Amino acid sequence: MQLDSTHIAKASIKIAITSSREDEQRVIKELNKEGIKAVAVDIGGNLIQSIPKVIERALVASRRSGVIKECHVHDGAVVGAAREAIMQVASKANGMNVGGKIGITRHKEHVSVCIFMSMGLLHLNDVVVGLCHRSIPDIY
Repeated sequence: MQLDSTHIAKASIKIAITSSREDEQRVIKELNKEGIKAVAVDIGGNLIQSIPKVIERALVASRRSGVIKECHVHDGAVVGAAREAIMQVASKANGMNVGGKIGITRHKEHVSVCIFMSMGLLHLNDVVVGLCHRSIPDIY
């Protein structure tokens, strides 16, 4: 089966919405069987103040897990997609505390980053999702 950008985006959403480490590991194993590399990163706090840290955590996790190689082309794809996904949710999360997860997936040239977060005050939470895709040459 040919996996395209839609499949990889769905996979990043699937890993970002996992609710436990056990569930996360199960989904990663399922995706690996399909040839999709995946990793998830927990995030929390004031989103706007922690944007650089969130992007850094996404990049480090992607490298350590083998989702990407350590080269500027791959780094740029993950950083760019993570930044774009954050910008999609930033206006809604401005000034609020958030908690959630980033899901990062890759298959050949397709890289997808999904941010799934709960945000708000006390028990009055809202949910927000940001999703971005990047393409990298499969020769790297």
